[in-house]
Amino acid sequence: MKATYLVPAIAAMTTVAAQAEGVERGIKCCNERVTLKPYVSASYTYDSNVDSGKHGKAGSQWIINPGLGAEYNGDNWAVDAAVWYQYHAYNRYTSQLNQSSYGESLKLKWTNAAPDEKGWNVLISERFQQIAQDDDMSNHNGRGMGRDRKELNGEMAVERRINRYLHADLTGDYYLLDYDNNVDKYATLYGWKRLSLGGQLGYTASHWSDILLAANYQWYWQDNDTDRDEWSRGEASSRGRRVRSDSKGWSVMGGLATHATEKLTYKVLAGWSRFEYGSGTKDIDGWTYQLNGNWQVDAENTLNVSVLGSSYYQPSEREYGSAIKVYNLSAGVRKSLVRNKLHVTADLAYRKETHEYTEYAEDDYDEDIWTARVGVTYDVNRYVSVFGRLEYQTEETEGGGARSHEYDYDRWRGTVGVRLTY
Repeated sequence: MKATYLVPAIAAMTTVAAQAEGVERGIKCCNERVTLKPYVSASYTYDSNVDSGKHGKAGSQWIINPGLGAEYNGDNWAVDAAVWYQYHAYNRYTSQLNQSSYGESLKLKWTNAAPDEKGWNVLISERFQQIAQDDDMSNHNGRGMGRDRKELNGEMAVERRINRYLHADLTGDYYLLDYDNNVDKYATLYGWKRLSLGGQLGYTASHWSDILLAANYQWYWQDNDTDRDEWSRGEASSRGRRVRSDSKGWSVMGGLATHATEKLTYKVLAGWSRFEYGSGTKDIDGWTYQLNGNWQVDAENTLNVSVLGSSYYQPSEREYGSAIKVYNLSAGVRKSLVRNKLHVTADLAYRKETHEYTEYAEDDYDEDIWTARVGVTYDVNRYVSVFGRLEYQTEETEGGGARSHEYDYDRWRGTVGVRLTY
């Protein structure tokens, strides 16, 4: 059974451009239940603004990326695992930026429920990444800014189908963001951790739709024991005040989701959220939303359209003693041509950050980030694919004092590469 309700982040839409980077064949073994997918790719990228800054310099880089994926499909179990490595070689700032990225991921699914029947569905996933600064211009539209960092994410969901109409979920997730604050390279950022527990109730109103009610509670811990920019604030920092590192929050949402369809899936939730920043330093609340959907336009699955959106509160990663509200919205399309050998993708993402609380008035600004990408992949034969990608990103800030417009920039990148898949 395809579980469409459990933990949106586990099955959330990845960027559409990533869905079509070559065709995966793999090596079958263990009575066809296990598929191994080894690959290696090499690419070259020209970057108009390596610094992601107002006066950044142009540069380029080579990336070598080997990896291995593995899938297991049993009667009740499905397992998806991957490990990967990347080496980035830059022609500018080579002593600072040449470095490695690597990561691994694991997803487990178990079910004993037939469609519309009583039973259980369980999803467990974890992912670790050591990310180099310029892995992808889309990083800022997910979690984490463009900076060397570690990310660890673990998620779990347990769904009980009570009968053909009712189902209930218990969910939990843990997220860690740890920046490499090497002052010889760049200014410092503030990482954070979050633990979230929640639940969801659903009623199958029709063959195609569910009515949902969801709630969760979160605990946050931020790496902000010291104001690392205190030296630059002058008299404004003379108070010597310190913001507590722990915060709490909760949200209650309701909405609709598809129950069972092969071509169109969606989930839309909206409701009220509260964020108690800095252990009572500032209480913030407001409306938030979650949105994800995918439309398989044709029966041959050659045209797909996807959307993804969310809003939430979190500690600021850039400014000390600040809480922000984040709005994300993205859409993408994937089209296969030439007897499924040529894949064209395009996506557009928008991210807005508003400072809901700031310790210093100069940090009270809003930030808007737009990212657009177009990608092409052509499968030369069973083993070889060539690909190209063009990306553009612009960031604008408004408000605040000295920080206003300090982070504004435009940036575009062009990439060409080859991928070998066995």
